Amino acid sequence: MRKTSLLLLICVSATCLFAQTESSTSVSPSILGVTWARGVNPGISPARRSANMTYHGGKIMTTANVQAIFWGTSWGTYSGDKITGIDSYYTGWNNSNYAKTTTEYTGSNGTAGATSTYGGHFIDTTAASGGANTSAILAEVCKVIPNPDASGNGYYAVYTDLPRGNAGYCAWHSAGSCGGKAVQFAFFWKLDGDAGCDPADKSGLHSQGLAAIANVSGHELAEALTDPASPGAWYDASGNENGDKCAWTFGAPLVTFTNGTQWKIQGEWSNAAYTAGTGYANSSGQKGCLSGK
Repeated sequence: MRKTSLLLLICVSATCLFAQTESSTSVSPSILGVTWARGVNPGISPARRSANMTYHGGKIMTTANVQAIFWGTSWGTYSGDKITGIDSYYTGWNNSNYAKTTTEYTGSNGTAGATSTYGGHFIDTTAASGGANTSAILAEVCKVIPNPDASGNGYYAVYTDLPRGNAGYCAWHSAGSCGGKAVQFAFFWKLDGDAGCDPADKSGLHSQGLAAIANVSGHELAEALTDPASPGAWYDASGNENGDKCAWTFGAPLVTFTNGTQWKIQGEWSNAAYTAGTGYANSSGQKGCLSGK
């Protein structure tokens, strides 16, 4: 969900998100999109205003050049499936039907693309921080990626080993710059055993922790593609981006990516599908979600 006020303080349980518009003089980037935990987001209001997202004049990402950063002391000895799984996830995203759920959206610089490249992962075993601190996550990106993609289509996903605790959200995305180059980046908690951020994947293909971060990774990358930075591109009258509008709803048991990997992953909002009545219903009964299956 995009934050539009000059200084917005959102407190959920014991955790507060500090977000400012990017026109602010604050050094902290805005939190542009939050994946709320189950039951936390007040939801999508179905009545009064149009359900569809509208265009706000900004750029989109015409492609995504993705790299993952695994940040935290525990990653140095980690032996589970999350690192290899995320590698496979972003490799298979490229030109998948799931990625194509964003391609109806056009910005001042072109159309959101389904193509992507994955440049692999980095492991930083220093102690992680972050949560609501966008500056800490941007600083980590700039440290690990000193020469980011100059096109502005670089997307850097930071997976920490910090448990969510009382925070009311699972992940978020934001935008900033490293060395004068625009970057898109995202933050993810450790979601192992976290019922509030669990897509309930029963396939047995992945550990629960991997399934959880994979699902919210879809939410955040789709939003970064269609609404990456100020002044904003696509979101609705309530500030909800395409991932928000279909959060925690699943149009297919599993979605297959181009490398054959399968994921239980939320759908993404399509204005065209809603207008035509061809999407599946979100949590408010609005039939504008595409599963990408």
